[in-house]
Amino acid sequence: MSYEYKVVNFRESLIGDAIDSDKLEKTLNKQAADGWQLKAITAADVKGRIGPGAVEGLLLTFERPTA
Repeated sequence: MSYEYKVVNFRESLIGDAIDSDKLEKTLNKQAADGWQLKAITAADVKGRIGPGAVEGLLLTFERPTA
């Protein structure tokens, strides 16, 4: 069986360091509805939208069988 993978950057605002669990849950459920299964969650510095710096965030790795 062959698989395909998808990596999603999940980050919060530049202010505060708490991850919004409701927002994370919605992201996971959306991917699951599209047939993706969570394989790994990795803490990482994720590039922000403004400026050259990065903020702490998560890389969510998903897997699903190919057709």
